[in-house]
Amino acid sequence: MISRGPIFFALVALLFIGTGVLQSWDLALRLLNMGMISGIMALGVNMQWGYAGLFNVGVMGFVALGGLAAVLVSMPPVPEAWAAGGPRILFGLLIGAATIAAAIALWTVLPRSRLRGLAIVVVLVGGYAIYRVVILPAVASVESVNPSVSGYLGGLGLPILLAWPVGGALAAGAAWIIGKTALGLRSDYLAIATLGISEIVIAILKNEDWMSRGVKNVTGLPRPVPYEIDLQNADWFRDLADRIGVDVVTFSSIFVKLCYFGLFVAVTIILIALTQMALNSPWGRMMRAIRDNETAAEAMGKDVTRRHLQVFILGSAVLGLAGAMMTTLDGLLSPTNYVPLRFTFLVWVMVIVGGSGNNWGAILGGFLIYWCWEQVAPIGGWLMENVVTAGMAEDSPLRAHLLDSVAHMRLLTMGLILLLVLRFSPRGLLPER
Repeated sequence: MISRGPIFFALVALLFIGTGVLQSWDLALRLLNMGMISGIMALGVNMQWGYAGLFNVGVMGFVALGGLAAVLVSMPPVPEAWAAGGPRILFGLLIGAATIAAAIALWTVLPRSRLRGLAIVVVLVGGYAIYRVVILPAVASVESVNPSVSGYLGGLGLPILLAWPVGGALAAGAAWIIGKTALGLRSDYLAIATLGISEIVIAILKNEDWMSRGVKNVTGLPRPVPYEIDLQNADWFRDLADRIGVDVVTFSSIFVKLCYFGLFVAVTIILIALTQMALNSPWGRMMRAIRDNETAAEAMGKDVTRRHLQVFILGSAVLGLAGAMMTTLDGLLSPTNYVPLRFTFLVWVMVIVGGSGNNWGAILGGFLIYWCWEQVAPIGGWLMENVVTAGMAEDSPLRAHLLDSVAHMRLLTMGLILLLVLRFSPRGLLPER
């Protein structure tokens, strides 16, 4: 009997090939690259939900932290901004961290009493007051340095590929903080915590201009691949385009996307290999046992909360890695683009449709759902204009209404796909073995 996996992957491959033949290969490669990044996001969520049953609805925040890492690592520092207030901002952040650490130490050392509560309140309030006195003037000075093109400290000026593991580490650190706080609670409280933290992360990115330029966006991030204009000016590349018989401008765009595709394939293969080994190891079997029956696992001596924290950190690290990859591909960080519909709901649809608990299913869901998300609007618009409303008068109110509704076909199609999969294949297209 032929396995379902190769068949579904072949069908999804036909969708991308058809896009290249009927529309353009440049578009097909762009969808393919974003589909691969989406698949990595779905893989991170699948590790949390499919392995351990952890309901993380803060996907957006972890992806955004990965995008922030790309800026902090790869963008060159702004000397004027550092001179204006960089050291004072770092000092203020150290004061904030020391305040939190002191409050935690007091909670641990002092016995439970009113004195402990009062001491912690005094430390937190006093530390916060000092933090604001130190950091606010420094922030104002930094953000006033040429705000139209700068107004922030910049980054470390390192190769942007280093930002990918850093993005994973940054998201893992945030997951550790959330997990230590919320993983001992019921699953619905974990969902509330992750959602709240993700909104806090986005709010910080939008408002802390000194760190990421806020809503003014950070553009012109360095690339790990050549620039199109450099390729177009290279003699060897123009000769290659002439031999192939394609326009050099189009060929340069396709070549760059193929370079990105090679990098993303390498990362995906590494992640799939690691996650498959983890899933099939004693650790993976233990995680599935905890997912299926926490009480029985605890009775066997397993530390459920600790194992939940492990897999929550690992899945969030994968989300942060995907966020850094996406920001690298886009070449910019735009905090306003991080919306729950795209970076939480859609990723969950990918996991459910692909098959919860199956790593290959997560990758398949990423490709399929992202292709549908991007192609439903143009295909739906063509069908609505040339098929559904073909016999209607040009000034028909119904025709105008139907054409205006094309933009909403994305949501309708995602819901329809989800309903059909849950009805005819409740465990996803590639169910967990």
